[in-house]
Amino acid sequence: MISPKRRTIVCIELLHVAGKLLLLLVLCLIHSGGRSACIAAAASCFFSGTRINNYNSKTRPFVRVQKKNSLILRSSSANIVPEQEQDAAITEHVTIKPKIELRWCGEADCMISLRERVVGANSIKFDSPATGQVMYSWTDLGLDGTTSKPARMKKQMKKVDNRTILFLVKRDDEELMKTASKAIRELTEDIGIRVLLQPEQAAKLKLFGVDNELIDLFEPFPEPGFGSNTRIQQVVDETSRSFDQIPDEYDASRRKRPGPDLVVTLGGDGLLMYASQLFPGAVPPILCVAGGSLGFLTPFAKDEMVDAIKGSLGLNHKEEEAQPESLTTAECDIQYTEPVSELGFDESSNLNTEEQKNQCYQNKFQFGLDNQVNISMRMRLDCRVVNGEGIVRARFNVLNEVVIDRGSSPYLANLEAFCDDVHLTTVQADGIIFSTPTGSTAYSMAAGGSVVHPVVPAILVTPICPHVLSFRSMVFPDHVVIRCTVPDDARSDACVAFDGKFRRLLHRGDSVIIQMSEHPVPTIDRMDHTSDWLGSLKRNFNFNTRAKQKPL
Repeated sequence: MISPKRRTIVCIELLHVAGKLLLLLVLCLIHSGGRSACIAAAASCFFSGTRINNYNSKTRPFVRVQKKNSLILRSSSANIVPEQEQDAAITEHVTIKPKIELRWCGEADCMISLRERVVGANSIKFDSPATGQVMYSWTDLGLDGTTSKPARMKKQMKKVDNRTILFLVKRDDEELMKTASKAIRELTEDIGIRVLLQPEQAAKLKLFGVDNELIDLFEPFPEPGFGSNTRIQQVVDETSRSFDQIPDEYDASRRKRPGPDLVVTLGGDGLLMYASQLFPGAVPPILCVAGGSLGFLTPFAKDEMVDAIKGSLGLNHKEEEAQPESLTTAECDIQYTEPVSELGFDESSNLNTEEQKNQCYQNKFQFGLDNQVNISMRMRLDCRVVNGEGIVRARFNVLNEVVIDRGSSPYLANLEAFCDDVHLTTVQADGIIFSTPTGSTAYSMAAGGSVVHPVVPAILVTPICPHVLSFRSMVFPDHVVIRCTVPDDARSDACVAFDGKFRRLLHRGDSVIIQMSEHPVPTIDRMDHTSDWLGSLKRNFNFNTRAKQKPL
């Protein structure tokens, strides 16, 4: 039990503490700055047990927190603290550091960045790589229209046509046409796939006895604003309207005649270029089957063409259970060594029987997990020829490169190059190449340009025999707009070609505007985009091949 004397001492101490706190609050109210912080500090002494720091009244308070909500008196007063230091101490506790915000800006507007992210104290990090392996898969809708949708939807889905492919064959090659006829007969009669053919190839196919109701003629869809000397281009020139202002009268016909679900090319790399030109707009996935001389962009063999088509259309799931057991990955782990056959196998390997080779081929020929198909999104360049008055005279989407050269003139090509309207360089050379990553292994590589992975988003600029020692190949990001102009004081005109075709003159004052096309060319990978690309480099160009040094 507390004695009366002890109770009196405690009451006096508490009254003394209360008086000091009241004095502190009064001083806060009459002080010119930091009142809210001072009041908050005094209140926190009672409710949260925090320490009252050096503040105001020329002295430090005589109150110190020993335990939560328990106060004791200091035995002596403190020294005077300058006002500036007092305000700075409080500022450190209440100031919130501003944050940065990232935005990705294009030509038209800006949007919140998707790849870059701010973390911590305004640090910036990447959430993901800029590119990656792209793949696609089909829905559960079968050829007969059956699905898990309600019954009323099944009737509408049954109206959907069968899977449709466009089959392109290299011209004037009877052996390839014979191979194509066997494949088309199996695809149409046994599987029920609709096949589109060009008129010349459809006529030749009849000579091999292949003609049924699932074979139809292919009619290319015109794309507004593309090409030169076409009806669409004449409309633009006559009305001086931009391409975006043309009424979309072509979409109606496109909806009435749906395009192919897949394009199959049986030939060489040039046939892939031709398929790209057939679709100046959106391009369906392209399956490239080797039938040419080089075959850098054709990873599939003729023997696996039908299986590859079924896999690309999502029709392999019914036959998965019936497939025989394949060899293990270790048994099929074959390196690219000399000599290498057309299919990429080492002829001197220990796979002696044809059956073992086929099993290894099936083991390596996979479309990823869950029947998904890997594709390479091959960037194209949107190229426009503009005259001195700013009128667009031609427009093309190119898969490999656009080349501006001196043509038949005996003088050097004299060109002015700009990047995003900033002067890049004055070109005095035989010409200049603007290439895609896919085209980096074509003319650009022959002219000394770098070899670039096909999915890297970039535009390559490579001079052709520049008459200067300092002009080297350059790589630009895909968002830039490059303009190459023939100046008015040039000695002669220049020439421009798009993927080696559609060659035309560039007069003084004409320009070629080059930028990334919004419609890439998706090509189906046999394995993935890196494996196919490196395999083509090793097979076709003997990439970095030399005799290995003997060990010491």
